[in-house]
Amino acid sequence: MARKKIIKAERTKKLEKEMLTCTLCGFCKSVCPYFEDNQWDPSAARGKVILAYGLSRGEISADASVVERLYQCTTCKDCERRCPSNIRVVEIIEAARADLVEAGCALPAHKRIVKNIKETKNPYGETRAVDLGAEVKPAEIGYFVGCTARYRMPEVAKHTISILRKMGVDFTLVDEVCCGSTLKRTGQDERLIKELMKANVEAVTRLGVKKLIFTCAGCLKMFREEYPKHVAVDFETEHLVEFLAKKDLKLRPLKKRITYHDPCHIGRHLKIYDAPRKVIRMMPEATFVEMKENMESARCCGGGGGVRSADPPAAQRIASRRVRSASEVADLLLTACPFCVTNLRYGNEMIKVDIEIRDIAEVVDDLIIT
Repeated sequence: MARKKIIKAERTKKLEKEMLTCTLCGFCKSVCPYFEDNQWDPSAARGKVILAYGLSRGEISADASVVERLYQCTTCKDCERRCPSNIRVVEIIEAARADLVEAGCALPAHKRIVKNIKETKNPYGETRAVDLGAEVKPAEIGYFVGCTARYRMPEVAKHTISILRKMGVDFTLVDEVCCGSTLKRTGQDERLIKELMKANVEAVTRLGVKKLIFTCAGCLKMFREEYPKHVAVDFETEHLVEFLAKKDLKLRPLKKRITYHDPCHIGRHLKIYDAPRKVIRMMPEATFVEMKENMESARCCGGGGGVRSADPPAAQRIASRRVRSASEVADLLLTACPFCVTNLRYGNEMIKVDIEIRDIAEVVDDLIIT
């Protein structure tokens, strides 16, 4: 018989009182994208809280099934919205994951990401230079591109650069490295995350940037919520939709029914709901229609929390349900995160409904009048 792997779980132990607050009511099951996908109770928040508590008390072994369940979480935070006890579920999950990683229980997909970041400073392992058509120079406005927009969706970065130029904004790119979001969400080495934080903040500060603009929801969450815990962030951080919502944009008409997907990391995590909708409503002749689940109750795209890399089929199924909901009300599905765009398109490869999926930056650039 294989020896049980009991781990120290020092981080999870600190949250035992939080976990004991769970009444096992099951409200989390009604909104959990993973529970909706597989109908297994350990995949819902209450199940994962029980597993994390068992690890912290040394009553549950860190076997393959436990590791699998604790990584079945996109960190979308919808369970926290529904929780009557206001349990910090995402914090518990991330603490348990960090304990698992420290005990040598990291998933192979996430090990590859760590290796890539150590070697190439991006999770995709890309070594090629990507010319986005903008320079790094001293400026008060900076644009932090992010790894997904740089290496997987450069059109988002190029459209953003085009928007800033059309608006007459003097801006700079940054000699950036990975923001550390995937590492943090999956419980990887905190020392590496801090190194990335320090490198990015120093790169921004060297250029005299006073406001740093983002198009990636995960990158912004890191800079706004996680970075200040470890490094001094002496500049303003803003998502592109926040920046644009304060401007008097002149846009060409767009005769389409548009709906909007709230990325979890700027939606429930950062409460950025009004800005993207204000930008969409600036589009003449467009009809804006909300999906049934929107704003704080928006369903997840399924790709976050390391799920897209570790469990692509689940990420695709979860995304397909969100895309189907959008297709029932609109012709065009917009969102404000390139990673959400990639996963929503991945979901549509499965169901092939007739809907266009784009980042809001792409459409604004197409419509803006100079």
